[in-house]
Amino acid sequence: MEPRKTLKSGEFLVEKLDAKDIFIPEEFNEEQRMIAQTCQDFLNTEVYPNLEKIDKQDRELVKSILKKSGELGLMGISLPEEYNGFGQSFVTQMLAAETIGAGYSFSVAFMAHCGIGTLPIMYYGTEQQRQKYVTRLATGEILGAYCLTEPGAGSDANAGKTNAHLSEDGKHYILNGQKMWITNAGFADIQTVFAKIDNDRVLSAFIVETDLPGVVIGPDEHKMGIKGSSTAQIFYNDVKVPVENLLGNRGEGFRIALSILHMGRIKLGANVLGAAKKAINDSVRYANERKQFGVLISTFGAIKHKLAEQVIRTFAAESANYRVSKDIDDLIEKYKSEGCDKGRATIDGISHYAVEAAILKVYSSEVLDFVIDEALQIHGGMGYSAEMAVEKGYRDSRINRIFEGTNEINRLLVVDTAMKRAMKGDFDLFGKAKEIYGNLADISEGKSGNDYYQEKTRYISNFKKAVLIAIHGASAKFEKKLVQEQEVLNNIANMIMEVYVSESLALRVQKLESLKGSAAIGLYRDILDVYVYDAAEKIRKAALDAVYSVASTEEAPVLAKAMETLTRVAGVNVKDARRRVADKLTEDNVYKF
Repeated sequence: MEPRKTLKSGEFLVEKLDAKDIFIPEEFNEEQRMIAQTCQDFLNTEVYPNLEKIDKQDRELVKSILKKSGELGLMGISLPEEYNGFGQSFVTQMLAAETIGAGYSFSVAFMAHCGIGTLPIMYYGTEQQRQKYVTRLATGEILGAYCLTEPGAGSDANAGKTNAHLSEDGKHYILNGQKMWITNAGFADIQTVFAKIDNDRVLSAFIVETDLPGVVIGPDEHKMGIKGSSTAQIFYNDVKVPVENLLGNRGEGFRIALSILHMGRIKLGANVLGAAKKAINDSVRYANERKQFGVLISTFGAIKHKLAEQVIRTFAAESANYRVSKDIDDLIEKYKSEGCDKGRATIDGISHYAVEAAILKVYSSEVLDFVIDEALQIHGGMGYSAEMAVEKGYRDSRINRIFEGTNEINRLLVVDTAMKRAMKGDFDLFGKAKEIYGNLADISEGKSGNDYYQEKTRYISNFKKAVLIAIHGASAKFEKKLVQEQEVLNNIANMIMEVYVSESLALRVQKLESLKGSAAIGLYRDILDVYVYDAAEKIRKAALDAVYSVASTEEAPVLAKAMETLTRVAGVNVKDARRRVADKLTEDNVYKF
């Protein structure tokens, strides 16, 4: 069998894949589906019946439910078997994260423990540290937290003031400082704490046991949403941390923090999918029960539009999430085959796809915000009542655009990281951009293909050219000062995100047709048609905003004409297409796409 072609992070901007080379959710195997069902069963039996108590900030209840999930093995899905885990693939981890994502604030506590609370030690710990801590974190015997943010250090994590110095006898680091917004702070047994040793410029990381003298946990914060998640400040007053609890090397903390954030971002992309699908299910069930003017509101065109758009954006986000998940799996296996330690192979594989991780974090969190907002609107006045699930989902959703790096920071990272990877020689971004920019007068839409997918490929190829023109124009205009032009970088990031998601969706639908036949995928073509039609307009707007912010009076008309040409797509009867998608949803009364 011919090996699957994979691209490096960001390389999708200049290269294309065949549909056969991507992974799609329809390819989940039986074991993966069983794991997802186990996660869903756990939500049904342990989480949903206790949502009201969880939201009243009952630390002990949340702790007990977390420990039950550990006893069932749910906390060990991503961990190797030798540390009491199940050694599942990254794709499987993402599917589990998606399923648990429908668990409201419980999912925050669960994902924090399994991700940032456990994996720094798994990926960067010594064998002794892994045996001592990871084996027990995997089973829920102990619970973990991740302590990076400080009152004066949020997005600028390296500005933290928490400090450590070696004791006179050389056996301990004496830790002093303060951390805030720490998830699971109220009951975590183990903390990964970031601090600067002496006058170091960069952070180091430490494994701190909560019961050490001098560790003081503050009361839970009163938050707008995710109320069941214990979030508190932690104070360190001359805490004596054994020297063997230094995590990684001295000064490696910032790298550890960034790597874990890449992992957290991409897992969040899957996590919010579960919440979005839950909101869609709540929406359609209510629409199929609520009558106004003597008929079900699900029969109204305005409601059909909302239901369909919820499905279209969620399905598109899902396509992008699992596309990169398989790429990560393949890279991890490559690193392991080259003799890399399992932990380092995994985090290096995830960290490589930093461009895609930032895309998925931003795009998926904003999809969830759209979906849950429309869910509440479909419920009308009832949606504003705390009795309804969508009210809780609405409040819980908002944090996703803030944590794991704000969406503003991540938009900047999308462009900056892609450009840095190109500068390293991973792919020829600037050469191709310069070539296209040098032939602006010859820009055309390209020839229309007779094949449906050839036409979609042409559109997406043109979208990529628009991105390259914007990158070249901005780079040439601002040079090293481009980093200060955040508005322009945001324009380009929005273009890049739409390109990646459009392409992922198109490849998914094409592969789905090859698996199921054309008769079975009419609705998926509807989803693709509407999505690409709308994406073209979003890319055009972002491109023109960038052009008029960058180009001279003489250049602007030429650049604008090129952008208009490259974002031109055939018209789509979006009303009928959306109605067909909505009718399928209302007929099933549940998300089955």
